[in-house]
Amino acid sequence: MKTQATELKDTDFVFLKVKNLWTYFKSESLAFKSICAYLFIEYARPQEIFPIIDILPWAQAFLVLSFLGLFADNKAKFNFSGMHFLVLLFTLIIHLSIAGAYEVTWGLEFYILFMQWVVIYFLITSLVSTKERFYIFFLVFFICSLKIAFGTARNFAFRGFGFTSWGLKGPSGYFENSGELAVLMLILFPISYFFYRTYKKDVRVWEKYLLMAAVICPILTILGSSSRGAQIALVVQLLVMFWRQIFKPKIFISIAVLAWLGWQVLPAEQKLRFTEIGEDKSSIQRTLYWENGWEMMKDHPVLGVGYFNFRPYFQDHYPEDVLYGYAQLPHNIFIQVGTDAGFLGLGVYILIIVLSLTRRLPLKLGSNRDIGPYYLAAWQGLKIGIIGFVIAGQFVTIGYYPFLWISIALQTALKFAIQENFNRKA
Repeated sequence: MKTQATELKDTDFVFLKVKNLWTYFKSESLAFKSICAYLFIEYARPQEIFPIIDILPWAQAFLVLSFLGLFADNKAKFNFSGMHFLVLLFTLIIHLSIAGAYEVTWGLEFYILFMQWVVIYFLITSLVSTKERFYIFFLVFFICSLKIAFGTARNFAFRGFGFTSWGLKGPSGYFENSGELAVLMLILFPISYFFYRTYKKDVRVWEKYLLMAAVICPILTILGSSSRGAQIALVVQLLVMFWRQIFKPKIFISIAVLAWLGWQVLPAEQKLRFTEIGEDKSSIQRTLYWENGWEMMKDHPVLGVGYFNFRPYFQDHYPEDVLYGYAQLPHNIFIQVGTDAGFLGLGVYILIIVLSLTRRLPLKLGSNRDIGPYYLAAWQGLKIGIIGFVIAGQFVTIGYYPFLWISIALQTALKFAIQENFNRKA
C-alpha cells in the first residue's frame, strides 16, 4: 500500500519506519529527488567509496535536473522573504566588488564558489515546500553528516585518541580539511542533541544508543580535529544550550563531567596548542592577516579590494608580513567578507547571520504543538549550529562554504513548509 504524504508522522523519524519514508520519496517529483540526490552526493561522496561510479560530475548533474524539473513540479513554490532579499543584495554587492577588484581575474576564477550557493538556496527554498518534503530532505542532510561523524570519530578512536598535526580528514570536497570538518560537526552536534532529547523515550533501546552516538561522535571529531577554533565554538554552543539550567546540580555535574572527559581525551599536544595561543607561528600569522585585513577594509571601505582578492593584495602590499612563503586567506569570515566586499558587503553578511538567529517559526494559536517535535528540534539545532559556525569562523576562512548557506536554506524552507501546512488546514 502506497504511503501518502498525509500519512507521514513524527514517529517515522530516521530509523523507525524507513520503508514508509522510502515509499513516499519514490512518489515524489524528479526535481525533488534530484535536489535530495545533490545533497547526498555533496555530503556522502559515494563516488569515493565506489570509484567505478565516478564517471560524471554528479553533483552538478543533479543540480541541473532539479532546476529543469522545478518548472514541472506542481508542489514547487517560490516564496520571497527577508532572507531572500538579503541573499540577493549580498549577491549584487559581490558582483560589484568583482567589477572593481584589485585583480579581476582572481574574482572571476572563484566566482562559482559563491554563486553556486545562491542557486542552491533558491532551489532548496522553492522545492522543499511542504512539511513532508522537508522531513525527507533534512533527513538526507542529517544522515549524510552523521555518516561522516561516525567515520572520523572511529578514526580518532582507532589511533588511540592521539594527536596529529593534520587533525582528521573528512571526505574530499568541503569537509576534507580538518578545520572545515570540525565546523560540519558543530552544525551536526546540536541537531543530534535536540533529536536525542526529543525522541529518547519513544524509541527502542538500540535506537536510543544510536542517537546517543550521534551526539557523541561529532564531539569526538571536534576534539580530534586539532582545531582550536572549533573546540572553543563547541564550548560556546554548550553554554548557549544550557545557560538556563547550568547551575542546576544535575546539569552542572553533567557539563563538568563532560568537560573533564573531553579534557582527558584531548591529546597533550593539543592542550599545548591552547597554552601557545598568540605565541606560535600560526597565531602570529593569523594576527597579521587580521590586522592588515582591517587596514585593507579601512582603505577600501565601500566594496573592499575585490572578491577573493585578499591573497594577491596582501602579497603585494604586506610582503614583510607573509610568514609562510605566500599569502593565504585571512582565517576569519568577517575579515574575508570585509576585504572581499567592503563594509557594505560585511554589513549585509552580518544581517544574514543576525536574521538566521532571530527569526521564528510561524505559530498557530501560539502553540508549538501544531508544528511537531521533529521540526522544532531541527529548527533549534540549526540555530545553535549557526552560532558554532560564527565562532569557529573567527579562525578559518569559510564564508563561502556550505555551512551558513545550507543552514539558512533549510531554515527558510522549514518556515515556508510550516506556513503552507497551516494554510492547507485553514
